[in-house]
Amino acid sequence: MFGGYALAAAVAFFLAAVLPTGRAEAVVGGMQFSFAVHAIAAIWAFSPVALMRVWLWLLLPAVVLAGLGWSLRGVGA
Repeated sequence: MFGGYALAAAVAFFLAAVLPTGRAEAVVGGMQFSFAVHAIAAIWAFSPVALMRVWLWLLLPAVVLAGLGWSLRGVGA
């Protein structure tokens, strides 16, 4: 569940930085989409897949998206 939360938070952070709407709307849109990401990650984590593969595919995109969101957070402001 923690990996899914990390991925969902990174997706929300990234989308808040790149959506072409106002800041408040971008944050709300990112948060709404992150609930779906977390649910999908939770379902996938309980599928018959190796645990290390699950962690890799949850944390690697989370780190990449968080880094991109961090670097883009001031762009367009």
